[in-house]
Amino acid sequence: MAEKPEDLTVDYYEGDLQTVRELDKVILSKGAWTTILFRYQEWDARKGDYGPEKYTIRRYQKRDGQYHQRSRFNISSREQARGIVEALQRWLAAEES
Repeated sequence: MAEKPEDLTVDYYEGDLQTVRELDKVILSKGAWTTILFRYQEWDARKGDYGPEKYTIRRYQKRDGQYHQRSRFNISSREQARGIVEALQRWLAAEES
């Protein structure tokens, strides 16, 4: 397990094969509870290549000096990601008015 938020990753290996490849991450909050937005790809064995970009928001709790994943929300498509962004932009713009 990781000791710092910067060390948390969604990279995953099955033997020598990297089945989940992290492309980027944004740490949204740090502390005893840390929230990170990840951009990643999963290995598609049928195609022999990585699939489309995906996104996930994960929450980690730090206990005994280590971070443990407590929850996650997977954004299922680019369309859903755009919908989330548009809603947040609309809500934030309304608050600033």
